Amino acid sequence: MNLERIPNEEKLSLCRRYYLGGFAFLPFLWLVNVLWFFREAFLKPTYTEQPQIKSYVKKSALGLIVWVAVLTTWITIFQHFRAQWGEVGDYLSFTIPLGTA
Repeated sequence: MNLERIPNEEKLSLCRRYYLGGFAFLPFLWLVNVLWFFREAFLKPTYTEQPQIKSYVKKSALGLIVWVAVLTTWITIFQHFRAQWGEVGDYLSFTIPLGTA
């Protein structure tokens, strides 16, 4: 998508939609929001909607960082303790690995 062709009001609306969509457990939308709108928010000359876009980009980046931290923590804990959790660990597994090594 070429953001140069879109009016500033639509840019703000799209940025806001991606920001709100990230709360539906879709952190990929926050990543897209940051990548697409970073230049608009921080590198372009100032325009009326820019402070709001900048706010959404910052909040999207923060949400993405928090989501990655939580997911990384969960994956690390699960991988480390799955065998010790016994049956609960097996129920949480999509595929049950053989052995405990």
